[in-house]
Amino acid sequence: MGELRKKLEQLKGLWAEEIPDILWGYHYTPQSAMNGTPYRLTYGIDSMISVELGETSWRRANFDNQSNNDNLKAELDLVQEVCVMKARVRMEVVRNRVARRYNTKVWQRSFQRGDLVWRKFGDARRNKQDGKLAPNWDGPFRIVQTYNNGAYKIEELGGKLLPRTWNATHLKMYYS
Repeated sequence: MGELRKKLEQLKGLWAEEIPDILWGYHYTPQSAMNGTPYRLTYGIDSMISVELGETSWRRANFDNQSNNDNLKAELDLVQEVCVMKARVRMEVVRNRVARRYNTKVWQRSFQRGDLVWRKFGDARRNKQDGKLAPNWDGPFRIVQTYNNGAYKIEELGGKLLPRTWNATHLKMYYS
């Protein structure tokens, strides 16, 4: 039991030595909504991982401080443009996703001339004495004229033309 306790005491202090590698890994891993690393968002260029620092790599062998500084200055001008462009792309993706989700619940209704339809009862035309048992739809009516914007002229089956146009959201197909 004493030997296990000594081993645990020795391992307890080792976590502090791992902190630099953990922090470097955090700065190198994409974290933001822009899919960029915090280091790239701050400095405009990707950082080297700690393995590259200890090993000879092409990046380390061909490092030139002056050209690196010039490249950093040139890329800093582009950082904001890249961020704005990525934000616009994300905004468009979200907008399309919301529209697609919204449009799954929308029923497109279109009618042809001569179709029989029900007309939705509005609160103004509803008989108050019927209460909640009042009918929700009135009809049938016949489509007389169609417009490109989803509006329709309707008439009663007796031939009497209703005075205004009706939107497709207030009509539904009548099946006899």
